[in-house]
Amino acid sequence: MKHDDDPTLAPGHDNTQILGLDFHNPVFPLSALAIIAFILYALVYPDAANTQLTATRDWSIEYFDWLFMIAGNLFVILCLVLIVLPLGRIRLGGPNAKPEHSLVSWFSMLFAAGMGIGLMFWSVAEPVAYYTDWYGTPLNTAAGTPEGARAAMGATMFHWGLHPWAIYGVVGLSLAFFAYNRGLPLTLRSAFTPLLGNRVRGWPGHLIDITAVLATIFGLATSLGFGASQAAGGLNYLFDVPNTIGTQVAIIVGVTAVALFSVWRGIDGGVKLFSNINMVIALLLLFVVLTGSTLLFLNGLWDTTLAYASHILPLSNWVGREDTTWYHGWTVFYWAWWISWSPFVGMFIARVSRGRTVREFLTAVLLVPTVVTIVWMSAFGGNALAQSAAGVGELGNGISDVSLAMFQMLEHLPLTTLTSTMAIVLVLVFFVTSSDSGSLVIDSITAGGKVDAPRTQRVFWATLEGVIAGVLLYGGGDKALGALQAGAVATGLPFTIVLLVMCVGLVKSLREEHRDLELAGAT
Repeated sequence: MKHDDDPTLAPGHDNTQILGLDFHNPVFPLSALAIIAFILYALVYPDAANTQLTATRDWSIEYFDWLFMIAGNLFVILCLVLIVLPLGRIRLGGPNAKPEHSLVSWFSMLFAAGMGIGLMFWSVAEPVAYYTDWYGTPLNTAAGTPEGARAAMGATMFHWGLHPWAIYGVVGLSLAFFAYNRGLPLTLRSAFTPLLGNRVRGWPGHLIDITAVLATIFGLATSLGFGASQAAGGLNYLFDVPNTIGTQVAIIVGVTAVALFSVWRGIDGGVKLFSNINMVIALLLLFVVLTGSTLLFLNGLWDTTLAYASHILPLSNWVGREDTTWYHGWTVFYWAWWISWSPFVGMFIARVSRGRTVREFLTAVLLVPTVVTIVWMSAFGGNALAQSAAGVGELGNGISDVSLAMFQMLEHLPLTTLTSTMAIVLVLVFFVTSSDSGSLVIDSITAGGKVDAPRTQRVFWATLEGVIAGVLLYGGGDKALGALQAGAVATGLPFTIVLLVMCVGLVKSLREEHRDLELAGAT
């Protein structure tokens, strides 16, 4: 049943208008105060903040690894089941809804917001790290062997394939369904209406939205800070630009300035534009890499697919694992990280997906990115492993600096200066799209679900992301950023429970929608 006729459930209900802002009270002020309090704490006591939050993160990973793994597996199963069930014919927005974006632009925005920047950072470093036993090996496979290489590619795909996209998929589908088919505000709390009822309008809903805001902005600021370090490292490696705090802060300022331009123009004039630029540059970079070793790529594409298929079940298991160091340090950490990011990515995906069927939505969010990631990993990870196994260049000695791994791999392929420059530009543009899409999401949450709040609010959140990253990097260095990252990852534990509850409400409501449509003769 729709709720469009209930004014208390309308987007922006109970909003406060002041100084040109239009925000939801108390989500906006409490979120802002909590962010300021945490930043001050991390700056004044960076060591204590890092120690305490890291301990909290490690505790959740060590004692609740089973919960993260079970949840991740359930999300994948649910998404695959929904694709094939008749429920997949339900259209987000109703039977007559039309998509707002073309398939290419839609997919570009999904990928850019989801994990495009992560693939730039880890597609080279991660397989080499596993192959050389940098921090344990998957399933205790012997390092430096052909079996170790297959396990390295299979484990890397496991971390970047179906599981993370399923996490984003269930959140995005829940938010899109309740916003477009039930007429509820586009905020995280709306997905809990089937279970909480009218209580979502009270403090339970406020706490859900505030936690989502904190996890989103801390995750974005952390990525921006560490990404500035990678970009500065690349500039130093290629052009001898000093890799100093000043350079890194300057990169953050530049990225934030471009993000402000993008967020001011909105989705069509900003986010979509830069997402399309991302895809063009990524395709050009992929083309150059493939021309350097086409045969290696073709062989690697098949090997990567087989490695992923053969390792997905053993790596999904949580019982009796003997590779505890690797398992906790990589897989469970990743699952907590993806889950902590899911409110941001899921809500952005929901915002641009009106008019798609459930089947089309999950195919685009789950299956297509997995196929693209196999191609990307086969090209970049495959070249990296080949260089490492042959003892070529810096990667022949293993991982010395994660932020430089991509550039060290490109150094031994054709057109090094061109490809490395493209890689730096791609990193920066990916950060722009993450920042502006994140700002749109946070603005929607703190505006009570409105998607047309004043531009000044979007500018406020985009600016705040850059300020947090720059101030922490300048004032507290890696320890302050590490504390912020640990805090973001620690939210993965409560959000895991939140997502499981969300799935129950989603399935219940999809079944009701399908029954109503059948009765109305619309399916």
